[in-house]
Amino acid sequence: MSAEYDNRENGPEGMEPDGVIESNWTEITDSFDEMALREALLRGIYAYGFEKPSAIQQRAIMPCIKGYDVIAQAQSGTGKTATFAISILQQIDVELKGTQALVLAPTRELAQQIQKVVLALGDYMGASCYACIGGTNIRNEVQKLQAEAPHIVVGTPGRVFDMLSRKNLSAKYIKMFVLDEADEMLSRGFKDQIYEIFQKLASSTQLVINVHYVSPQARGIDVQQVSLVINYDLPTNRENYIHRIGRGGRFGRKGVAINMVTEDDKRTLRDIETFYNTTVEEMPMNVADLI
Repeated sequence: MSAEYDNRENGPEGMEPDGVIESNWTEITDSFDEMALREALLRGIYAYGFEKPSAIQQRAIMPCIKGYDVIAQAQSGTGKTATFAISILQQIDVELKGTQALVLAPTRELAQQIQKVVLALGDYMGASCYACIGGTNIRNEVQKLQAEAPHIVVGTPGRVFDMLSRKNLSAKYIKMFVLDEADEMLSRGFKDQIYEIFQKLASSTQLVINVHYVSPQARGIDVQQVSLVINYDLPTNRENYIHRIGRGGRFGRKGVAINMVTEDDKRTLRDIETFYNTTVEEMPMNVADLI
């Protein structure tokens, strides 16, 4: 579940050449009942609709709740969020008024999604969770963090770093630090902020890192009949952009790429435009005529 790093040519020890982390945790727990979880947490898990743990949950929850530093790697939709949410909820002291777990996510939307999962799973425990994200009223946020001192804070690196630096968010009781989609955050340029946040935490703080996994079969897919590519999320790696949109319009055929862009994506889009020396125009009304 974790990897120790060295300087060999084929990368970190425990990591395959294609970036897949080799697990060093062999224990598999087939049911939530066998994990010795709190009764109130179990109620929340089953009320949420879970019947049995997914593959990543079977392998990652136990080392997390035992206090190990963990790197969890799995595909989207496999239950990574619930994995660390359950691990956090098992370890916090709901009687203690203070933030005990800090979760970083690359986007506001993901932070809010994580908050909803944590609150749902911890509903019967009375656990509190706050989303510390940009675009909200700072005064209200400061009041929430200082007066209510939520057990768990989920946020984007920029806002969390700001709140910690201003001492509006106390690191005194934080014992678990989770980086969700850590590879995505690093590719978005949050490395320095993450490091600064980590420096403000106690050296004994448990570290849990979630990274995305793309199967080798999904890399370099070539579908010759594609005429339209829609990017629901812009790739943060500039080189990946051409690989995505290059799936359309091959062999002399026309092809169109549509990018769905939010305010948060503008910087990434400008970076792509500069890198390829091009301009991505606003979608015209007659887009169907272009396909």
